[in-house]
Amino acid sequence: MTWVFDMASAASVTWVLALLPTLGARADEQASPVFGVTVPPGYRRWELIAPAHEAGLDEFRAILENPAAMAAYRADTLPFPDGTILAKLAWKHVPSAEVAGAFVPGAATTVQIMVKDAKRYAATGG
Repeated sequence: MTWVFDMASAASVTWVLALLPTLGARADEQASPVFGVTVPPGYRRWELIAPAHEAGLDEFRAILENPAAMAAYRADTLPFPDGTILAKLAWKHVPSAEVAGAFVPGAATTVQIMVKDAKRYAATGG
């Protein structure tokens, strides 16, 4: 298993980072592959698993999952099957100009893609 930038670990997954100028760009067409993985088309329409605030990086994050991942999650299937894909989106955490004490997403920073493929990523546990 390999984490790019996060340096944390989770069972049977590989995070692959694709740096993008903005999340508003055509990410699925512009992303250069890292470890042979590109940003999947249509990922913005996947279901939201969880939002998060990463205080250390001063970012808001959202984790999305493809239909295969959602089916496995709902069926309580572990490890996740091949074909499971998760996407982590991140934006800078900035003060709201309209509401005192509130924060909003600012500039987009990254899109990270996690792909489960036991053959392709055998060295990292799938």
